[in-house]
Amino acid sequence: MALLRGESVKFMLAAAASAAMVAGGLGAGVAQAESAPGCASTVQIGSTAYAKFQGQDIASVKQFKGCGKNWAYVYVWESFRARGLHYLLTAAVEVNPGPNATYKGGKDKLGDPVELWSSGTDTLSDCTAGYGLISLYQYDNYPAWTDTRC
Repeated sequence: MALLRGESVKFMLAAAASAAMVAGGLGAGVAQAESAPGCASTVQIGSTAYAKFQGQDIASVKQFKGCGKNWAYVYVWESFRARGLHYLLTAAVEVNPGPNATYKGGKDKLGDPVELWSSGTDTLSDCTAGYGLISLYQYDNYPAWTDTRC
Protein backbone atom coordinates (compact mmCIF):
# COMPACT_ATOMS: atom_id res chain seq x y z
CA MET A 1 0.00 0.00 0.00
CA ALA A 2 1.51 3.32 -1.03
CA LEU A 3 0.20 6.47 0.60
CA LEU A 4 1.06 10.06 -0.17
CA ARG A 5 0.55 13.19 1.89
CA GLY A 6 -2.08 15.37 0.37
CA GLU A 7 -5.48 15.60 -1.16
CA SER A 8 -5.49 12.28 -3.04
CA VAL A 9 -5.01 10.32 0.18
CA LYS A 10 -7.66 12.40 1.93
CA PHE A 11 -10.13 11.73 -0.86
CA MET A 12 -9.40 7.99 -1.11
CA LEU A 13 -9.56 7.40 2.63
CA ALA A 14 -12.65 9.53 3.08
CA ALA A 15 -14.38 7.62 0.30
CA ALA A 16 -13.34 4.27 1.80
CA ALA A 17 -14.48 5.34 5.25
CA SER A 18 -17.81 6.57 3.91
CA ALA A 19 -18.46 3.34 2.01
CA ALA A 20 -17.46 1.21 4.98
CA MET A 21 -19.64 3.13 7.40
CA VAL A 22 -22.64 2.69 5.11
CA ALA A 23 -21.94 -1.05 4.95
CA GLY A 24 -21.50 -1.29 8.73
CA GLY A 25 -18.39 -1.59 10.90
CA LEU A 26 -16.49 -4.34 12.63
CA GLY A 27 -16.16 -4.88 16.39
CA ALA A 28 -13.95 -2.72 18.60
CA GLY A 29 -10.24 -3.44 18.90
CA VAL A 30 -8.51 -4.86 21.95
CA ALA A 31 -5.95 -2.62 23.66
CA GLN A 32 -2.37 -3.84 23.84
CA ALA A 33 0.51 -2.78 26.06
CA GLU A 34 2.50 -1.15 23.25
CA SER A 35 4.12 -4.37 22.07
CA ALA A 36 4.05 -4.84 18.34
CA PRO A 37 2.31 -7.99 17.09
CA GLY A 38 4.89 -10.75 17.02
CA CYS A 39 7.62 -8.64 18.66
CA ALA A 40 7.64 -8.20 22.44
CA SER A 41 10.85 -6.13 22.52
CA THR A 42 9.79 -2.89 20.83
CA VAL A 43 10.90 0.50 22.15
CA GLN A 44 9.51 3.88 21.21
CA ILE A 45 11.75 6.08 19.08
CA GLY A 46 11.12 9.77 18.69
CA SER A 47 8.33 11.85 20.12
CA THR A 48 4.64 11.10 20.33
CA ALA A 49 2.43 12.97 17.85
CA TYR A 50 -1.21 13.84 18.32
CA ALA A 51 -4.09 13.92 15.85
CA LYS A 52 -6.53 16.73 16.62
CA PHE A 53 -10.24 17.21 15.97
CA GLN A 54 -12.05 20.44 16.81
CA GLY A 55 -8.99 21.62 18.74
CA GLN A 56 -8.78 18.53 20.94
CA ASP A 57 -6.26 15.65 20.92
CA ILE A 58 -8.07 12.54 19.74
CA ALA A 59 -5.28 10.04 19.07
CA SER A 60 -1.62 9.39 19.86
CA VAL A 61 0.80 8.30 17.12
CA LYS A 62 4.12 6.66 17.98
CA GLN A 63 6.99 5.01 16.16
CA PHE A 64 8.72 1.93 17.55
CA LYS A 65 11.70 -0.19 16.65
CA GLY A 66 12.30 -3.79 17.59
CA CYS A 67 12.99 -7.23 16.12
CA GLY A 68 14.92 -5.54 13.27
CA LYS A 69 11.92 -3.48 12.12
CA ASN A 70 10.13 -0.15 12.43
CA TRP A 71 6.45 0.03 13.44
CA ALA A 72 3.83 2.77 13.62
CA TYR A 73 1.19 2.68 16.34
CA VAL A 74 -2.02 4.69 16.74
CA TYR A 75 -4.13 4.81 19.91
CA VAL A 76 -7.52 6.56 19.86
CA TRP A 77 -8.31 8.36 23.10
CA GLU A 78 -11.28 7.25 25.20
CA SER A 79 -12.61 10.82 25.38
CA PHE A 80 -12.94 10.80 21.58
CA ARG A 81 -14.34 7.26 21.35
CA ALA A 82 -17.03 8.22 23.88
CA ARG A 83 -18.44 10.70 21.35
CA GLY A 84 -19.71 7.80 19.25
CA LEU A 85 -18.38 9.10 15.93
CA HIS A 86 -17.43 6.54 13.26
CA TYR A 87 -13.99 6.41 11.68
CA LEU A 88 -11.39 4.49 9.71
CA LEU A 89 -7.97 4.24 11.37
CA THR A 90 -4.69 4.04 9.43
CA ALA A 91 -1.14 3.34 10.67
CA ALA A 92 1.99 3.30 8.49
CA VAL A 93 5.70 4.02 8.55
CA GLU A 94 6.62 7.03 6.43
CA VAL A 95 10.00 6.53 4.73
CA ASN A 96 12.13 9.52 3.73
CA PRO A 97 9.62 12.13 4.91
CA GLY A 98 9.17 15.03 2.54
CA PRO A 99 7.86 15.49 -0.99
CA ASN A 100 9.09 12.05 -2.16
CA ALA A 101 7.99 10.10 0.90
CA THR A 102 6.62 6.58 0.65
CA TYR A 103 4.57 4.71 3.19
CA LYS A 104 5.29 1.13 4.19
CA GLY A 105 3.54 -1.39 6.38
CA GLY A 106 0.27 0.49 6.07
CA LYS A 107 -2.82 -0.99 7.69
CA ASP A 108 -6.37 0.31 7.82
CA LYS A 109 -9.05 -0.75 10.28
CA LEU A 110 -12.75 0.03 10.27
CA GLY A 111 -15.24 -0.25 13.08
CA ASP A 112 -13.97 2.49 15.40
CA PRO A 113 -10.88 0.62 16.67
CA VAL A 114 -9.12 1.55 19.89
CA GLU A 115 -5.64 1.02 18.44
CA LEU A 116 -3.78 -0.10 15.36
CA TRP A 117 -0.24 -1.26 14.59
CA SER A 118 1.30 -1.02 11.13
CA SER A 119 3.10 -4.05 9.79
CA GLY A 120 6.76 -4.20 10.72
CA THR A 121 8.97 -2.64 8.04
CA ASP A 122 12.58 -3.28 7.12
CA THR A 123 13.43 0.42 7.32
CA LEU A 124 15.85 0.78 10.25
CA SER A 125 18.55 2.14 7.91
CA ASP A 126 16.15 4.79 6.47
CA CYS A 127 14.80 8.06 7.80
CA THR A 128 11.29 7.31 9.03
CA ALA A 129 8.33 8.76 10.90
CA GLY A 130 5.29 7.11 12.40
CA TYR A 131 2.07 8.07 10.62
CA GLY A 132 -1.47 7.82 11.87
CA LEU A 133 -4.74 8.97 10.34
CA ILE A 134 -8.32 9.07 11.53
CA SER A 135 -10.73 9.39 8.61
CA LEU A 136 -13.83 10.61 10.38
CA TYR A 137 -17.11 9.76 8.67
CA GLN A 138 -18.96 12.90 7.53
CA TYR A 139 -16.10 15.17 8.62
CA ASP A 140 -12.55 15.00 7.24
CA ASN A 141 -9.20 13.29 7.74
CA TYR A 142 -7.07 14.00 10.80
CA PRO A 143 -3.42 12.93 10.37
CA ALA A 144 -0.38 13.06 12.63
CA TRP A 145 3.30 12.31 12.04
CA THR A 146 5.96 11.69 14.66
CA ASP A 147 9.30 13.39 14.29
CA THR A 148 11.69 11.94 11.71
CA ARG A 149 14.29 9.45 12.97
CA CYS A 150 17.36 8.53 10.91
